[in-house]
Amino acid sequence: MNSDGLPILLVDDEEEILLNYSLFLRYAGIAPVLTLEDSRKVLQLLSEKNVAVIVLDLVMPYMSGNELLSKIRREFPQIPVIVMTAVNELKTAVECMKEGAFDYLVKPVDKNRFITSVTMALEFRDLHNEVSYLKHHLLADGIECEDAFSSIITNSLKMLSIFRYVEAIAKTQRPVCIFGETGVGKELLAKAIYVLSGLKGKFVPVNVAGLDDAIFSDTLFGHKKGAFTGAEQEREGLIVQASGGILLLDEIGDLNEISQVKLLRLLEEQKYYPIGADVPRKSDARIVASTNKDLEKAIADGTFRRDLYYRLCGHSVHIPPLRERSEDIPLLFDYFLEQALKSLSKGKPVYSHKIVTLLSNYNFPGNVRELQTMVYDIVAQYKSGSLSVDSFKHYLIQKGAYGKELLSEPLKESIVWPQIQGRFPTLNEIEDFAIAEAMNRAKGKQGIAASFLGITRQALNRRLLRKSRSS
Repeated sequence: MNSDGLPILLVDDEEEILLNYSLFLRYAGIAPVLTLEDSRKVLQLLSEKNVAVIVLDLVMPYMSGNELLSKIRREFPQIPVIVMTAVNELKTAVECMKEGAFDYLVKPVDKNRFITSVTMALEFRDLHNEVSYLKHHLLADGIECEDAFSSIITNSLKMLSIFRYVEAIAKTQRPVCIFGETGVGKELLAKAIYVLSGLKGKFVPVNVAGLDDAIFSDTLFGHKKGAFTGAEQEREGLIVQASGGILLLDEIGDLNEISQVKLLRLLEEQKYYPIGADVPRKSDARIVASTNKDLEKAIADGTFRRDLYYRLCGHSVHIPPLRERSEDIPLLFDYFLEQALKSLSKGKPVYSHKIVTLLSNYNFPGNVRELQTMVYDIVAQYKSGSLSVDSFKHYLIQKGAYGKELLSEPLKESIVWPQIQGRFPTLNEIEDFAIAEAMNRAKGKQGIAASFLGITRQALNRRLLRKSRSS
């Protein structure tokens, strides 16, 4: 629960109170805990050691809590301070809050109220640190740990901004939800978060799509011996394997309602029940989820819990589809081509830039994964010499991306460049004619017309817009 492992400091001159409330924190999984009976030693300790939260009594000998609170807020403003005292006076409480206290608790404090206050102080501190870290990273020109993203081939400014954001959130303990269409690389980004997090435990991925509650519970939480027929021995779930690391729940949007409730308990309390167990177990695994579904629409449809959505989205990342970062297609094509040639033990072929232009005009509903499959498939069929543009065209036609007009014959001899009032046409006039002819032959489909012209769909679209504005 304490994401960076810094201790909670309890300051009180009564030894029994220090002992009791230390036990409350440790029982709740909030550790480590430091205690001090002498208020004079607090500032010296803070100058030597970082702490996450301070719980401070007001009425103490030597140095009062009011005086100490003022000095802590002046010298260590980043540390939330909770005042816990027997002084039940509104004026005193108001003065403490004005001085910067995070919360004011009146003794004797209920255990749950105490734990809630400390937990909220920890979350506040984490959020404050994250905001500072985000400001630093998002205003930076580049990324600090390029190696963590080495498996993601990109030259996109959109992806670079995502990398900077991921660097900023990676070391927190809050859950992350990664959104994106199938094949955009959600698991690769989850692995980058794991590398950047510095966690010592394992990265454990599991696809939860289509799992009924019994299989989901057994897979994640395990079971006790004799919990059901065939359970001849106790088995630990993946949540144990991910201890101290990251558990990736892929396709979280397909999780059934009963399992959603169990996952919510895990996120809220860091507790879970193995099948057949009466006593909950604690987990320190960080949860990362991914989905290609629109979870807000699923909430509106009643198939996904709103409270679970907000718990999962402690941080959220949206990976753009390949069609929105077509500048990556040349890089990815070269990378997958090299990988395919190596795995199939084939020599490097010659290929035309028209292949990349053709691919840049395709929507790629399967995103990066589809491009990889396409390249491997075509390279497997290629013998020697050069890669044919037509082989890629045939692939796209087979996928239903285009009709056979993509393989149309070259321009007929009877079609010639126009003469304008007996003079030679200008470059602009030739461009207008070529665009009009390409659009006609492509039956109005910009992707095919752009392929005929040897430009990208975006470049063609810009020219059509410019032409419509000038006409």
